[in-house]
Amino acid sequence: MFDFDPSIYPYPSRRNCIFAEKGMVATGQPLAAQAGLEMLKKGGNAIDAAIATAACLTVVEPPANGIGGDAFCIGWVNGQLIGLNASGPSPQGLTIDKLKEQGLTEMPDIGWGPVTVPGVPAAWAELSRKFGKLSLIEVLGPAIAYAQEGYPVSPGVASNWSKRLRYYDRHAKGEQFKFWYDTFAPNGRTPRPGEVWRSPDHARTLQSIGESYADSFYLGEIAEKIDAFSRSYGGYIRKEDLSQYSVDWVSPISVDYRGYRIWELPPNGQGIIALQALNILKGYDFVHRELIDTYHKQIEAIKLAFTDGMAYIADPDHMQTTVEQLLSEEYAEKRRQTIQSEAVVPKAGEIIPPGGTVYLATADLDGNMVSYIQSNYDGFGSGLVVPGTGIALQNRGHCFSFDPEHVNCLEPGKRSYHTIIPGFLTKDNVPVGPFGVMGGFIQPQAHVQVLMNAIDFGMNPQAALDAPRWKWLEKRSVQVECHFPEHLANQLVHRGHDISMVLDHSGFGRGQIIWRNSDGVLCAGTEGRTDGSIAAW
Repeated sequence: MFDFDPSIYPYPSRRNCIFAEKGMVATGQPLAAQAGLEMLKKGGNAIDAAIATAACLTVVEPPANGIGGDAFCIGWVNGQLIGLNASGPSPQGLTIDKLKEQGLTEMPDIGWGPVTVPGVPAAWAELSRKFGKLSLIEVLGPAIAYAQEGYPVSPGVASNWSKRLRYYDRHAKGEQFKFWYDTFAPNGRTPRPGEVWRSPDHARTLQSIGESYADSFYLGEIAEKIDAFSRSYGGYIRKEDLSQYSVDWVSPISVDYRGYRIWELPPNGQGIIALQALNILKGYDFVHRELIDTYHKQIEAIKLAFTDGMAYIADPDHMQTTVEQLLSEEYAEKRRQTIQSEAVVPKAGEIIPPGGTVYLATADLDGNMVSYIQSNYDGFGSGLVVPGTGIALQNRGHCFSFDPEHVNCLEPGKRSYHTIIPGFLTKDNVPVGPFGVMGGFIQPQAHVQVLMNAIDFGMNPQAALDAPRWKWLEKRSVQVECHFPEHLANQLVHRGHDISMVLDHSGFGRGQIIWRNSDGVLCAGTEGRTDGSIAAW
C-alpha cells in the first residue's frame, strides 16, 4: 500500500487531497466526474463509472477527445489486473504513395490522411459487456442528457476550444471542414466560459451506441454515414475498415521501482518509455527532490528512453525489438552508464507538441479500480466531423512515419505509435491504484516525475501532481513551468541544458490519481492545470 502523512506537503500544494471510502472518480471536468459517481450510487462498479465518465467527457470536453478517437485502459477488476488496447488501425486503402500523389512529404495533421479507425465506442461496449453491472445505455445516460439539453462550458475547455478554432481558421481549407464549424462553432465562434452548449447530433449518436453496444457504429447506420462522408470528400476510411475492427485485451507490462510495481500497457503505446526511464533511474539514490542532480538525471534518463521509443515503438506486429529487451536490467545498466554530468544530445526523433487527451480514474467499494484514457490525438482531431452525428474523427495517423523503412511507417491496416498511456501502481501484488497524466509526448515524462515525487520524495497524490514540471523537447532543449525554481533552472543551464520558461501550463500535462492506503481509505489528487475534479462518496 502507499502510505504517507497527508499533513506533510514537501511542495506547497494548490489544494488538499480528497479522501473517501465507498467510491471515487477523478477527471478533468466536474460534470463528468459526477456522472461516474452517479453510476456508483446506482449500484454500478468502477467500470460502469469509468464508461459514464468517458462518455460524458466526449460531450463536456470535446477539444480533448471524442467518439471518433481511441482509448486504453488498465484496471484492477475482480482481483486481477486487466489491459485493454482500443486503438484503431489505418484504413486498408491508405498508403504513403497515395499521400505523396497529393504532394505531401510528411504525415498531415488534418484532413483524411491521418484518420484512423476509432476505438472508443468499442472500448465502452467491450468493457461494459465483460465487466459492467449496468447496461451500456444506462451508463451513457448522463452524457446523452448533457448533449441533448446542454451544459455550461468550463473555463479550461473554453480556452482550448478557441485555440483549436484559430488553428482551423489558418489551416483547415475546403468544404470537407465545414461540418466541424457547423457542429463546434455554429455562430462563427466557440462557446465562452459559462455559456450553455448542446449537440443533439451527438446525443443521438450516443443513444445509438448505447442501445446497440456499438454495433451501429461499426456495422450499422453510423458506419454507413462515415463511409459516405469519406467517399464524398476523397477520404480513405470505409465501412469495411470499421466492420473488421475489434479491441485487443492485452497483458500490462511493468518494472519494479523501489518495491512498487509500475504498470503500463505494451506497445503500440509509449508507456514503455516511462518504464525504461524508471528502470534507469532506480540505479541512483535520490535524497531530495530540490537538488540539481535529481533533475539532471531525470531529464537524461527520459532522453535515453525516448531515443529508443521513437526508434522501436510501433504496432507490435511490426516491431523488431521486444519489450523484454528494452526493460531488461542489463540494458538499463548499459543506458545508465551513458549519463554524464552534463547534458548530451541523444539520437532521437524530434518530439511533437502536446495533443488533446482526457484521463480518468475510478474506484469502488469492492476494490475495483480503473485507469482509463481516450483521445482524438490533437484537439478535436482531423478537423472532420461526420455530418449529422457530432463525431469528430481523430488524426492519430499523424504519429506514423513517412519513411517506408521506419518500423512505425504508414501501412494499410497498421496501428501507429500511440501517445496515450494509462498507469497503475501495485505493491506486493496488492493494488495501490490508478494514475495518469494526459498530454501527448509529455505523458511518460510526467509519469516519471509524478511517481518519483510520490515514491522517492514522499509526496501525497495531490502534492505529487502540483509540483512544477519540466518537459524535454529535443536534443538539449527543455521547457520548465513558470513556477519552477529559478535557481535550479539556472543550474540546469550550467549543466548544458537549453532551458526555456513557459507561462502557459497547458503543455505540461493534466493528471489524476486515486490510491488506496493500508486502511482501505481512498485518497485522490486532481490536476490544478485544468478544470480538474474529484467526485467522492
